Amino acid sequence: MLLRPTQRGFTLIELLIVIAIIGIIAALLIPNFLDAMQKAKQKRTMADMKLLGTSMMAWLTDQAGAAAAAGASTATVDLTTIPSKTHQEIAAVLVPQYIQEIPSVDAWRQPFEYFLDVDNPNAELALGVRSTGRDHVAPSDTYATGAFDPTDYDQDLVWVNGGFVRWPQRQSS
Repeated sequence: MLLRPTQRGFTLIELLIVIAIIGIIAALLIPNFLDAMQKAKQKRTMADMKLLGTSMMAWLTDQAGAAAAAGASTATVDLTTIPSKTHQEIAAVLVPQYIQEIPSVDAWRQPFEYFLDVDNPNAELALGVRSTGRDHVAPSDTYATGAFDPTDYDQDLVWVNGGFVRWPQRQSS
């Protein structure tokens, strides 16, 4: 009686099919994962900006008596009308009374741009924070107020006088 050895392992075809299936699944999931990473960076940047903006509003309320949140209700906002400040200058004004630590970089590891009018806290535009987004390019200092496509991570995020001037928001169809 002749005994056949039992077959162990996988054939080459079976291995190739498994590798192909894993490749297809990876091709479907990786773009979604990368998009989720960019969305998380955008949300973290917005949270940091809102936290910093809230502390700036508290400072402004103490300086001006009563600051109006989102007081700039114009269709456009020109950041050149607000004096630009460095990280150290902002920290000197806000730390430790209004915030423990000033966020220095956004989630894309680019420095925030700070705007604060310490000499004239009653100005129409007295404070702001800007992140230049994923592409690190600020096309101009004048922004039309409104939302943009939330998957456009190159758009600037701009917070002025108590509210976002440029923010991501899903457009209704």
